[in-house]
Amino acid sequence: MWYYNTGVKITGTPRFSHSFCCKRVMRLRGNGFPRMASPSAQTSPKSASPKSGLLLSEDRGPVRILTLNRPQARNSLSMDLMAALHGAVVEAGRDEAVRAVVLTGAGSAFSSGHDLKELTAHRNDADGGRAFFAETMTACSDMMLAIVRSTKPVIAAVNGIATAAGCQLVASCDLAVAAVDARFATPGVNIGLFCSTPMVALSRNIPRKAAMEMLLLGEMVGAEGAHRLGLVNRVVDADRVVNEAMEFGRKIATKPTRTLKIGKEAFYKQLEMPLVDAYRYAAEVMVENMLDTEAEEGIGAFIDKREPNWPR
Repeated sequence: MWYYNTGVKITGTPRFSHSFCCKRVMRLRGNGFPRMASPSAQTSPKSASPKSGLLLSEDRGPVRILTLNRPQARNSLSMDLMAALHGAVVEAGRDEAVRAVVLTGAGSAFSSGHDLKELTAHRNDADGGRAFFAETMTACSDMMLAIVRSTKPVIAAVNGIATAAGCQLVASCDLAVAAVDARFATPGVNIGLFCSTPMVALSRNIPRKAAMEMLLLGEMVGAEGAHRLGLVNRVVDADRVVNEAMEFGRKIATKPTRTLKIGKEAFYKQLEMPLVDAYRYAAEVMVENMLDTEAEEGIGAFIDKREPNWPR
């Protein structure tokens, strides 16, 4: 089943959307994690974007909630929204007060994918739209990589449909909670455009044949089906989805900061390695982690049978 959006006017420009998928495949590169500064904490709530609130940000203690805010367009990923989300993820990574990020959507959808009307409008360009298509697909890939490379865990709170690049967005997050009525699909094949970049994230999250079924058939998968496949961690009532994701975030916030950073980086990096290389790399990471003051304190507390006092 396809969802076609009639559009919403944002920052003076009509935007329309349809589920669409990224085209350019990019591999995770090197150690991946950018060096980040530590600006002062963000106020709460406020818009994370100058583009008339395309992305909303709210801090609840150590957890930052980012809300895709194009509900009338089913939170389709326009260039402006992707830029806002990319910037907000990087900013959260820099903010020492933020320990985890929850990503959700306003209205009845998590995200329906790319803004197809925005893309189609550029077919009248001199190059038939090639440059804008390339810019969009690169922006999409870079945004997904920013989530993977963030030093902070990112948790998707899937409140509705997540299709094409929206499904890719769920798969790119570290954890995901879905509402019982949430649905997932990579339906580009139905309009002659294979979901190639959603394929990258999807195939790294669920079994190969399950990923191929979603990509080749383009059919909707319900929340329970997504849970069985491993695309989401939990399925809860719709009115609990953000709170359940917040509970993940609050538990993560009690863990040692540098240990989480080391672990998340190592997890994604070793996925790209052959087995022998992955073990060699993971052993090196463990040695460095053992030498960190967090490990010293944590192991000491375990031996002494007391609660750890994590260094700040």
